[in-house]
Amino acid sequence: MSKSTTSWLLSLGIVGTMTVPSLARPDAPGGEVQAIAEEAFIYGFPMVMNYGTMYEYAIDISSSQYKAPFNRVYNTARVFTPRDTAIVTPNSDTPYSFLWMDLRAEPVVLTVPKIEKGRYFSVQLIDLYTHNYGYLGTRITGNEGGRYLVAGPSWHGETPKGIDGLIRCETEFSLAGYRTQLFGPGDLDNVKAIQAGYRAQTLSGFLGTPAPAAPPGIEWPKIDKGLAATDPFRYLNLVLSFCPTVGTAEVERPLRQRLARIGIEPGKPFTTDHLTPDQKAGLVAGMKSGLEKIKARLAGFGTEVNGWRIGSAFGDRDFYKGDWALRAAAAMGGIYGNNATEAVYPILAADSEGHKPDCSKARYALTFPKDQFPPANAFWSVTMYDARTQLLVENPIGRFLINSPMLARMKTNEDGSLTISIQRDSPGKDGESNWLPAPDGPIYVVMRVYWPRREALDGTWKPPAVVPVK
Repeated sequence: MSKSTTSWLLSLGIVGTMTVPSLARPDAPGGEVQAIAEEAFIYGFPMVMNYGTMYEYAIDISSSQYKAPFNRVYNTARVFTPRDTAIVTPNSDTPYSFLWMDLRAEPVVLTVPKIEKGRYFSVQLIDLYTHNYGYLGTRITGNEGGRYLVAGPSWHGETPKGIDGLIRCETEFSLAGYRTQLFGPGDLDNVKAIQAGYRAQTLSGFLGTPAPAAPPGIEWPKIDKGLAATDPFRYLNLVLSFCPTVGTAEVERPLRQRLARIGIEPGKPFTTDHLTPDQKAGLVAGMKSGLEKIKARLAGFGTEVNGWRIGSAFGDRDFYKGDWALRAAAAMGGIYGNNATEAVYPILAADSEGHKPDCSKARYALTFPKDQFPPANAFWSVTMYDARTQLLVENPIGRFLINSPMLARMKTNEDGSLTISIQRDSPGKDGESNWLPAPDGPIYVVMRVYWPRREALDGTWKPPAVVPVK
């Protein structure tokens, strides 16, 4: 499912052969079914993608992508490569650490160590909706270290002594994604030492008190093409059972009532019986139109500047304000992206001649004028992906990006500018320092500006165009 957005859609039966689930309530006419199915598909798209990652990372121990059980930090002591396929458009700048938290019984205490000044790190907190509901790290809490309590929607206790902050999560499971800056291959041992200081403890474990009663066991449905194709909203019903409409999530109640009209209800099975032909047609049309609306929103997202699409697509509940199409488009473009204040992501949409970039047809040059690099308080990068999968690309030199820590090893032009060669084949030994290897086909290029300065946020800085090399 999570090999890429396309394979996820294949698993749902939306691309290729369409398999149609049935309604739990057979009284709804086809037109109503179509409207609700479309809304449900758009609303649930990122949530089911998120479940797929959780299943591979924290549940399915047979998965090649498995990391660790719930409430245990897993450190990836390397940057991501083409072998990492559970997340589309993965960052290859910073070694990741991951923590899937089960917050049903009690909160989890996150400990971050003191980190030297000048090294960027962040801990992004993501709920089951894929909202970024909180951050720790250089930008917001500094590098002095601390202990932070992450509490789910059912916890109402007192924050104990020794805790530097309380962060509330709307859902009963949550992902914490850690990014630790790597300055180069020789810096990896330093990153490992920092990662060893990332700790997660249940609150009772932190306090040394008896643990509360264990929450009920869960029969996690496997994500595979057969199961998802016969019952595509089954996963959404499961995820919703961990997303109570309490507190700030009370605004979800009218939506949940509409979705219930077609059998989408927390914790209930999504049956496949008693469909009328009219309902079948409406459901199929609604799912298809939902997918097309997500694609269209992604294609038209943001503002195009010199062929790069720039905009803010990630945030918390207040950021989205009920715009589920934006949330779905964000997940399709690259799930688990940061808020704009943490990172800005210009995405290459067209070359300087207005064409979709394709390295089977052309070579390209991206030139930053002297002293006009992306304005970052931390660092910046330009990463290459295969446009068909949005995954990193195998290449002869094992390079997946060019970033600001590499500048000292790159060659500048006579006027002080820096040109990155974007092409399939090597430009030769003399030019390999500036080569960003590309696949033999359409390319998907993402620029990342970590902890962006004001000019990256207000549009003052504009990324340069990618120019075909004649």
